[in-house]
Amino acid sequence: MEALFTSITAVAIAEIGDKTQLLALLLACKFRKPLPIIAGIIIATLLNHAAAAWFGSFVQTWFSPEILRWVLGLSFIAMAIWVLIPDKVDDLESGMLKYGPFVASLILFFIAEIGDKTQVATVILAAKYDSLFMVIMGTTIGMCLANVPVVLLGKLGVDKLPMALIHRITAVLFLVLGVTTLLF
Repeated sequence: MEALFTSITAVAIAEIGDKTQLLALLLACKFRKPLPIIAGIIIATLLNHAAAAWFGSFVQTWFSPEILRWVLGLSFIAMAIWVLIPDKVDDLESGMLKYGPFVASLILFFIAEIGDKTQVATVILAAKYDSLFMVIMGTTIGMCLANVPVVLLGKLGVDKLPMALIHRITAVLFLVLGVTTLLF
């Protein structure tokens, strides 16, 4: 259970202010259909984090327990520093959006997670814990805790706010998160 709870907590925290949260908001505003977007996020996360967890468990076999302890400790410190660096999302490819909310969310989230902090955290967690299933479930739940509210609230706000204003508000929120992270 420690692997599950640690994975949930680590990823939910790492995901705050991440580019995939902005992606979730943009998809919610574009499509206004939260359920297919959420389903795409869940499946993309499961696939991406399963591959990352498998790699993490493989890494575990490369090092002695003492060296692995140092590698993991330094990796967690590096993750703490990386969380302070604000991410940005490239413009969504209009070609991808034509496939609808589920397919667009699935593909864009999967791609956005490649090399992302939460994917690296999944590798680290899988190297630390013996339970791949608990790590994958925990990191997926953590992603959902961070992104599902954004999808649900983003859908509500789009009817009342113009898209340009939503982009500006999102930028300010990311700025506040970045400054708060640096100060506290």
